[in-house]
Amino acid sequence: MSISKGIALITGSAQGIGRSIAMRLAQDGFDIALNDVPTKGPQLESVATEIKSLGRQVCVVPADVIVDEQVKEMVDGAVTNLGGLDIMVANAGVATGGSLISSTVESWDHTLTVNARGTYLCYKYAAMQMIDQGRGGRIIGASSLLGKMAFPYNCSYAASKFAIRGLTQVAALELGKYGITVNAYAPGWILTDMTKGVMDESGKVDFARYIDDPVSRKWCTSVLENVPIKHIGQPEDVASIVSYLASKEAHFITGQCLSIDGGISMA
Repeated sequence: MSISKGIALITGSAQGIGRSIAMRLAQDGFDIALNDVPTKGPQLESVATEIKSLGRQVCVVPADVIVDEQVKEMVDGAVTNLGGLDIMVANAGVATGGSLISSTVESWDHTLTVNARGTYLCYKYAAMQMIDQGRGGRIIGASSLLGKMAFPYNCSYAASKFAIRGLTQVAALELGKYGITVNAYAPGWILTDMTKGVMDESGKVDFARYIDDPVSRKWCTSVLENVPIKHIGQPEDVASIVSYLASKEAHFITGQCLSIDGGISMA
């Protein structure tokens, strides 16, 4: 086994983008703590087996990221099993659609709770651990194209992902003195199990499945049709950006939200 580059904890890593991030960081030489909700235990164990085959140490720390005590225990579990925490990737989240008028308070609260509060708790307990260790660290969160550029019929999701950008900037300002950088990544349409309900293998999105207004559908479709890079976004594309943000080379980058969307958003 090669010398470890450090310990990385990735939330929502049972599948999709989170799984790809975990695999990439393991390939980079990090030991890995895998997290998802307890019901995804079998998937987490499958990912853990793959990481072990790469010669890296791995542990599974199931938790619901919206529960304060569970997030604290998740971080403590990673530290106990692997010896510390150098990288926190707060990837867990939910994707929801719905217009401002048709949405419910319940759907709003659920989306903001998982995406915004969950990320906040991961940032908080990771920062506390990294400060105690005294060796700096990397905190990385999952924003979205919709955290930079609003699309219709995504009111709660866009709000939650814009919130992560603000949280990231505040955390970067507060934690820089400890040698901790805080950044976020903003994927566009990425082909995962979560998006397969509205996105086919060719990358075409069927907005009719959740947008009933033809004007809004036409606008969304035109945005994707005019993306500069025609490559279909894959989880590995996001993982490569996280790999860089987790590296020593990214030590002078903080408070940023990097887009992985083929050029849809250039802000």
